[in-house]
Amino acid sequence: MVETVRKAKLGQTVVEYRPASSILTQSSGFIDTFDFTLNPYAGCSFGCTYCYAAFFTRTADLQQNWGKWIRVKENALALLRKKRRNPLIGTSVYMSSVTDPYQPIEKELGLTRAILQELLDYHQVRLVVQTRGPLVTRDIDLLQRFEQVRVNMTITTDDEAVRRVFEPHCASIERRLDSIREIHEAGIPACITMTPLLPIASPEDFAERLLATGVQRFVVQMFHATKSRFVAGTGQAALALSTQMNWTQERYEAVVAVLSQQLPDVREGRDGFVPDWLEAEDLSNTEK
Repeated sequence: MVETVRKAKLGQTVVEYRPASSILTQSSGFIDTFDFTLNPYAGCSFGCTYCYAAFFTRTADLQQNWGKWIRVKENALALLRKKRRNPLIGTSVYMSSVTDPYQPIEKELGLTRAILQELLDYHQVRLVVQTRGPLVTRDIDLLQRFEQVRVNMTITTDDEAVRRVFEPHCASIERRLDSIREIHEAGIPACITMTPLLPIASPEDFAERLLATGVQRFVVQMFHATKSRFVAGTGQAALALSTQMNWTQERYEAVVAVLSQQLPDVREGRDGFVPDWLEAEDLSNTEK
């Protein structure tokens, strides 16, 4: 059977529509505490220069052109509907691990929203949504209905000059702060993930801005400025800015010390991504 692929363009991004073989993947590695990962798309038009997901692409061409292509899993909803016979009730789902469910094309397609509706109506999963897209606030009405949910918003720096070099196609820092504030004020558990933590201009002022969102959980992780971690295009500029701002392990640790002192709950690395309800479950299993 020949796979049918439709193509379109969204700005400078090539968009392919093709069927996927599956929509749920058993979790492993960094997020192995979850049962499944769910990625509505492959690729991501945000195109962050440090994105680890670029290094999981199948070809060198896709890796080098990270940020310039998206593959829409056009049968994603149909695949989930097939699961109605054996609902995913009680399972934990991480959306998304190698794409952003709220990248710009989602505004046009509404694929992530349709998936949320399906999960609510038929599966009653426990859900973590990982994004850097302010569009997530569009779905507050659905997210409020999940019994166990958390929205993670990635905010990696306090400096727009840094953001423009490392995250050239992402929303501004202020828009992301505003969106996670709105999520929190809607009563939805929220977390700010500073992963990786990029060069910071003023850790004290950054902490104040983070606190103003009302969010209580924060995650940090070091950014490793090695050439192998960059995709083509802005890698050299990112490396130069890291050097210029003296973004070393020592500087990172100094910034984290300030954030840890001023913010209520700062966790580092893998453990920070585990929501409270999974932590409690793991603790219960350990005690048994």
